[in-house]
Amino acid sequence: MLRTPVCELLGIELPVVCAPFGPWNEVPLAVAVCEAGGLGSLGTAARDLARLRDEWAEMRRLTSRPFAVNHTTRPLDEDAFQATIEDRPRVISFHLAVPRDLISRAHDAGILWIQQVMDARQAAEALDAGADVLIAQGGEAGGHGGEVSTLVLVPQVVDMAGDTPVLAAGGIADGRGLAAALVLGAQGVSMGTRFLASQEMPASDEWKERIVAADAVDAVKVAGSERILPPYSRPGSFGVPRALRTPFVDTLREKPEDIDPGEAGPRLMRAIHAGRGDEFMPFAGQSAALVHDIRPAGEIVRGVVREAEAVLAGQHR
Repeated sequence: MLRTPVCELLGIELPVVCAPFGPWNEVPLAVAVCEAGGLGSLGTAARDLARLRDEWAEMRRLTSRPFAVNHTTRPLDEDAFQATIEDRPRVISFHLAVPRDLISRAHDAGILWIQQVMDARQAAEALDAGADVLIAQGGEAGGHGGEVSTLVLVPQVVDMAGDTPVLAAGGIADGRGLAAALVLGAQGVSMGTRFLASQEMPASDEWKERIVAADAVDAVKVAGSERILPPYSRPGSFGVPRALRTPFVDTLREKPEDIDPGEAGPRLMRAIHAGRGDEFMPFAGQSAALVHDIRPAGEIVRGVVREAEAVLAGQHR
């Protein structure tokens, strides 16, 4: 079984992390990933605190395995973060900025910190702040990301990180990606787009089917998205989302002045909370080109690891 030092640190069996997906109830997906031996994640963005508490309790009822609770600065909900500290998950994950004060609060509560970084400057900042694990997220990734490619960023961050484990993200959807990440010096991977197209993910079937049908060039950076998405709530935050092209995405990129923020922003959030959003801004990375089916999340975890083992053993054709 493929196991790296980060598995011991995080209390997992396999070096596969499922990325968080903000506003959705991800409990079924996170449980499936955890039970398969990976690290499941629960997002907190745009969620009611009472509902978050219920989901954390449900997660613990359904699995005894470690999981991560994710926060971001678009925006940071201070009440939800404090509630997370009080709930004491094994891991807090974070991206879009490096919050030194929040890392200290997590460590004071005995919680591990996974920091996603998009360039070398942010990686240095995270290491100095004491992050326990770094996710080097290449610009190929879906959702919010930077510009540096995974193939460049991962070895760059690994060289900086010393004994701090690094996971790779961006453009990874199968065992070949995991094997490549390990060769680059990472200790595992974080995948988002591949798990978007899982049976347990509560996004619409149309969203998942679009991922399966997509080519890499269909996943584009959405310039102009700041007109409709919540503002960043902390200095130093950055990242431009990547999504599959739709008429709405094309208008945001090419004629943003044609989008009314007061109408479009709430309409997008209502759609996402209803499990849709694919008709507006269906987040997905370039790895959509490598996703050919909608499968149970546990099968995805185990299949990625089996394929990586075969690649590393020289048996893959």
